[in-house]
Formats: sequence, C-alpha cells, structure tokens
Amino acid sequence: MVTLVENAIMNAPTSSTHLLPAIAPRDVPQVLIDALKARFGERCSTAQIVREQHGRDESAYTTVPPPAAVVFAESTTDVADTVKLASQYSVPLIPFGVGSSLEGHLLAIQGGISIDVSRMSKLLRVNADDLTVTVQPGVTRKQLNDAIKNTGLFFPIDPGADASIGGMSATRASGTNAVRYGTMRENVLALEVVTASGEVIRTGTRAKKSAAGYDLTRLMVGSEGTLGVITEITLRLYPLPEAISAAVCSFPSIEAAVRTTIQVIQMGIPIARVELIDHNTVRMVNAHSKLGLREEPMLLMEFHGSPASVKEQAETVQDLASEQGGQAFEWASTPEARTKLWAARHNAYFAAIQSKPGCRAISTDTCVPISRLADCLLDSVAEADASGIPYFLVGHVGDGNFHFGYLIDPDKPQEREIAEALNHKLVKRALQLEGTCTGEHGVGLHKMDFLLAETGGGAVAMMRAIKHALDPKNIMNPGKIFSY
Repeated sequence: MVTLVENAIMNAPTSSTHLLPAIAPRDVPQVLIDALKARFGERCSTAQIVREQHGRDESAYTTVPPPAAVVFAESTTDVADTVKLASQYSVPLIPFGVGSSLEGHLLAIQGGISIDVSRMSKLLRVNADDLTVTVQPGVTRKQLNDAIKNTGLFFPIDPGADASIGGMSATRASGTNAVRYGTMRENVLALEVVTASGEVIRTGTRAKKSAAGYDLTRLMVGSEGTLGVITEITLRLYPLPEAISAAVCSFPSIEAAVRTTIQVIQMGIPIARVELIDHNTVRMVNAHSKLGLREEPMLLMEFHGSPASVKEQAETVQDLASEQGGQAFEWASTPEARTKLWAARHNAYFAAIQSKPGCRAISTDTCVPISRLADCLLDSVAEADASGIPYFLVGHVGDGNFHFGYLIDPDKPQEREIAEALNHKLVKRALQLEGTCTGEHGVGLHKMDFLLAETGGGAVAMMRAIKHALDPKNIMNPGKIFSY
C-alpha cells in the first residue's frame, strides 16, 4: 500500500530548474524609499551595485531582480523602524547577513527592501560562569570565537562558511561539530526578534531549560526570516577541550569510509568531528590548496577531551578504520597542524568552483538515520558518476548528513536539468529511508516541493497558518519555505 508520503514523493516534480515562481514583484512606492532615506540617510542605499550585492547568494539562481533598496541597520530600533515602514506599505522585507546561504533564501523574488544586519556586530554579554553569550546577529562565528578565546570557552557550530550568527539561527545551521555538540536548534537559548508588525519580543531565557508556554525560540530558529528579524541571540558555550587531536585517513572506497563511520557512532565513541571527502573533492582541493593528499575517499576526524581519553578514542577509531582498509593515517595535535588538515574540508566548495571556470554549483544536502547512510550515499554516488556531471561530495557523516555539489555551466540548460534530476533522486531516496530533504541548508526556494513530500499537506498547512497569524501582510521574506 502506498503511503501519503510515498505518493507525494512520487508525484513531486522531477526537477526544479531554478526558474523563479511566477509571481509579479510587489510595487515599492517612492514614498517608502523617501521615508527610509529620511530616517536612515546614507544608510539607505538605492545604488545598483549595492542592490545587486544584496540580491544574490551562493545558490544557483542567477537572474533575480535585486531589491529596490538596502537598509543598513545598526540597532534593534533601526530594524523595528524599517519593519514598521515596510508594513505600512505592505512591502516585502528580506533580512541579509553575509550572503552565504545556498537555497535562495536572500533573493527578492517578490521585490522589496533588503535589511542588512551585518553592522549589528557587537558581543553584548559573556556569562562565562553560566556558559552563555549574547550577541547581535551580524557577529560571525569566527568573530565570536576570537572574542571569547580568553575565557576558555568556545562556540562549536561550524557550517564551513564564516556565516553570521543571525543567519545561522534563521536557517537552523549545523556543521562539522554537530555529531558531538548538536546544531543551532540545541544551542540557541534565547532570542530578541522584531515581528512583522515592528514589535520587539523576547523568547527564552539563559536558563538551561524551561517549561513555560510555547517554545517560540525553536519556532524562530529555522524560520528563514519568514516570521521576523532576529536582532539578538543568546547561545550556549562549551569549555575548550583540554586536548584536541585530529587525523585524516584514506580508504579504498567510499563504502569502507562510511562503514567505519557507522561503527564509530554505533559504538558510542564521542568523536567531535567525522567528515567524508570523496576522491573527486580531494583532487580538487589538492589543486586549489597545493596539498599532497592521497586522492582516495578520506575521513577527517577530530577528538576532544582529556589527553588520555583523546588517545583512547583515536586508537579505537584507527583500529576500526584499519579493519575496513583505512590507511595513511596522519595525526595532528597542534593548532597549526590541525588547521592544515582541515583546509581540505573547509576549502572544498571554493576548490570545486575553481575546478570548472565559469560554473555554478547546484548544492544539495540530505540527512538520514545513520544505519541507512551507506544505502543512501552509495546509490547517490553511482547515479552522479553515471550522469557525467562533475560533482563534489562532502559529508558530516557522523550524523548521517552529506552534501553534493553538481557543477554545471549556467548557460547549458541540459546540464541544469541533469543536476536537478540527480537532486530529485537523492532527496526521494533520503525520504524513503526516513530521512529529511535538508539536513542544514534549509528549504528556501529550492526545496519547497520536497518539504511537502517530507512533512505532508497537514503539516505544511499548519506552518502556513502560523505564517498567516504572525505575518498577515506576508512581508517577511515572502515566497520562501512554502507558498503563502
């Protein structure tokens, strides 16, 4: 018997060709632009180059009209005043951090105003005794860790890009450390949010837990700017480990690397990071970063704890890897050596883009239960190899999450169609294995159809009802996650 979810998957479009929804941009009246310029002066820009910068992200959408204006906010009051003016004229408002999103989150598909919060970059409070910190949304993850390193604490969420904390909260980001430290969902304790009416509200507290009312913090984390503008974030911090050791290990096949990962997780080894890079990506990174890594599937691992526990974890993992044919272990315990080892992972996206000049990457990610990871990943690799489309593959495989980037010529529609067909098959497979259509990129524009396949019509209707209730004029980043 075909379930409702299976039926939705089978009837989802076979490709999403990065054509924008057929919705005419809303009019942005000159009176609104004049009001914004009167309020913000030079911090409201209608310059073409500034608008174009704020009208694109790292997604494969390439022909999107830019917003009508860009407001550079420096305070919560600035954000609230901008929202009130946008609400008065029913004009869309799109929050902007550093522009690193991958699924079209920042695109002004219905026109409107971009509100740039990158200048809201203050670290407001560090409560070291309680292991918390409160920041403005424009603070990036690297800035945060540089600012708190003298406290002996760190913030572990690392999506690869030096994303802003506001953007990471809005997209429910995770990254390389998620297998041990969780995602933004687990590490955001409280928020300050400007709602669609311009009201400033607070959700959550610095307490480790609460049973008070609806969990509005979790509602806002992952809302992708569709319910409000995040203006303040309180985060959970962690003590810097006493000892850190990193390692890379090459494998004869992707399957061997994945089987090793599954054994590590199922044995309960508290590994901090375990990342997969396929041989294509290793080759690209070697060329980009002038490294000499073996061009074979590779696991990059990191261990946190006391010197004794780190040593024990590493030895156990090395034994498990050796049973699967893992070899060429390279260990690093100094910060400089670890940085060099991790360059392969952190430079993967840019190395791939430079491997095919002029290309665009159609990036996608899924996440499945760890026991189904090999089934999902290996079939997806076989399809990608057979397609003839160059690709890169990286994965936070310790939590069942992996990413493909299909490298296409944006001027060749047939390449885009092939890449989108691969993406559809990958997501369909993940959903059939009781996984998700996106482990960390978010829905944005690109995965709206897949959200319906994953959650079902009833759940999407509930999300839409929440959106209607909190944003009745549909001005907060409209057209993302689901249609209004």
